[in-house]
Amino acid sequence: MTLRFAAIGIDHRHVYGMAANLIEAGASFAGWWTEGHPGTEAGFLERFPDVPRAASPEALLDDPSIALILLSGIPRDRAAWAVKAMEAGKDVMSDKPGCTTMEQLDAIRATVAATGRIWSVDFSERFEVPAVTRAAELVAEGAIGRVIQTVGLGPHRLNRATRPDWFFDRDAYGGILTDIASHQIDQFLYFTGSTEAEITLASVGNYANPDDPGLQDFGEIALRSPQGHGYIRVDWYTPDALPTWGDGRLTILGTEGYIELRKYVDVGHDGTDHLILVNATRCERIDASTAGLPYFARLLADIRDRSETAMPQAHAFTVCELALRAQAMAEGARA
Repeated sequence: MTLRFAAIGIDHRHVYGMAANLIEAGASFAGWWTEGHPGTEAGFLERFPDVPRAASPEALLDDPSIALILLSGIPRDRAAWAVKAMEAGKDVMSDKPGCTTMEQLDAIRATVAATGRIWSVDFSERFEVPAVTRAAELVAEGAIGRVIQTVGLGPHRLNRATRPDWFFDRDAYGGILTDIASHQIDQFLYFTGSTEAEITLASVGNYANPDDPGLQDFGEIALRSPQGHGYIRVDWYTPDALPTWGDGRLTILGTEGYIELRKYVDVGHDGTDHLILVNATRCERIDASTAGLPYFARLLADIRDRSETAMPQAHAFTVCELALRAQAMAEGARA
């Protein structure tokens, strides 16, 4: 039978890709609900005109034919909806950040343990980037030896005119490290094969937007594990002349070579998903745009088989915990 999913909260545009990729993987979009009329609604209706809006979230949670709930509402609200969905017998795919406080993460852990449901976070800078799929294949093949460091850069365009009020509210989005840097923490753990890590440096700042004190427009993290080291930089400084929202990059350093991903743009070259591989016998640029996005089909299989092929449940918890600890360190608080 075709798996049916629904969305609760469409406040972030990430829901477009989350839903479209599930449909591409063979799932059916059964319905959606959101509070009010967020600025993302017009784009959502353009992409999914035939998907009905439910009269209430309960109409979706109480529907036994719906197996999966997507969450892309205001970040501070996602954890509570995840708990409600899992208690209603649904598996969950959340936009990042999946939670904004350690208390929320504890509640999610407890609900997963009590219900046996899946709580997955769509870290789109890995799961929706074909170049990362190809890099993972190369690493698994031993193309660069043992991975000992990742350097992840996550610049973003502010797009001030399109941003809702919650975007500038620290408590609503959780801080720049909780939010954006979760992507790079995910990639560090994944490529180094780490199941735990220590945050050794974390800082945040607001250097270009003094009239918005709740906005953090710069952040950085250094972290290490028994398997490797990582450095992360995220920001809201992408200049207008760049033809896309951010020049996201990932460098994966191995003992026998390195891979650099220029995910969304490479100035002077057409297209996306540029992969550079250098080792003892190869020094080349690879077009990785057709490598595919296996996370979505794997998640559907996990829902069916109660397996963990898309992402181990413990990995999702660890990414979120490290992001929250980094945020607390940067702000001088105790996690």
